[in-house]
Amino acid sequence: MLIALCFVLSAVAIYLACEYFVNGIEWLGERFRLGATATGTVLAAFGTALPESAVTAIAVLGGHTPEQRDIGVGAALGGPLVLATLAYAVVGGALLWHRHTLGRPDSCLQADYAQLARDQRWFLLIFACKCGLGLLTFVWKPWLGVLFLLAYAWYVWRELSRGADAGTEDEDEDEDEDEDEGLEPLKIRPKSDRPGLGWIALQTVAALLVITLASRVFVHQIEAIGQGLHFPAHLVALLLSPVATELPETMNALIWMRQGKERLALANISGAMMIQATIPSALGIFATPWRFDTTLTLAGLMTMLAVAWLWLAFRRGRVKAQHLLCGVGFYLAYIILLSLNLWR
Repeated sequence: MLIALCFVLSAVAIYLACEYFVNGIEWLGERFRLGATATGTVLAAFGTALPESAVTAIAVLGGHTPEQRDIGVGAALGGPLVLATLAYAVVGGALLWHRHTLGRPDSCLQADYAQLARDQRWFLLIFACKCGLGLLTFVWKPWLGVLFLLAYAWYVWRELSRGADAGTEDEDEDEDEDEDEGLEPLKIRPKSDRPGLGWIALQTVAALLVITLASRVFVHQIEAIGQGLHFPAHLVALLLSPVATELPETMNALIWMRQGKERLALANISGAMMIQATIPSALGIFATPWRFDTTLTLAGLMTMLAVAWLWLAFRRGRVKAQHLLCGVGFYLAYIILLSLNLWR
């Protein structure tokens, strides 16, 4: 009963904190004159990716046994799998649920499809390199972790450059005005039309701290449930823990989709995916042998298949909620393949 109570309360706390976080991050992006895409891919994604990145860092850098470090490697693979399948499916489900409220009877996304297709393509390239290294063994492999950090630094520079252009170019003025019109008052300063940067930072950081603490409680409850069901440690790291640690991105997507802000919801997920493909991977490559067993290989393969599906869908230029809901199928297929492998 205690585990169940903590499970529910931590989930509620994450959702409520995400309400304040997305509100604060939108104001932060507006004050720095960033477009919706840069706000989601860099500011929101970096903040919400901290909990799961911390899980990987603690496991691979502070783990005293190979099993503990394996949990970190599993988390580095499980995070992208959940984001590429379940998180996008949540966006599709939210759009389908709110299609009449948002005036979208055809359930089509209103987003920059070309940008989304490019993001999936770059993620797929980096993730394929990450998985390829997991199948090889050579002496200087740890040095390649630096390349993943450089890849993320380049990604952030590219997104911020585009975000700055979106906030200053004349051709984007109408778009920016529409975004500002949808900007709700800062929750801790509801009567202020233009709150100060200090208030915005206070709300955003405080909400992020609550998200981080509540996520840790949520992860512990998930791990307790896994132990109670006698799940192996690496199975918990691949299936249960990532679902818990990616909950902030999922909650953000739900909130933004409810408000009809697909660009922010999708950018948050794609930005978090890029973080998961680079920073935790770099830490794992630095501190572990980074060798994949069958379980990890299956996770990597299913993630690449899900991202390839998203890339093809976004390239078509017209994506419906049903296309994103297919992510659930990829995740269920992975669970089935994983179960067959364990029972073999």
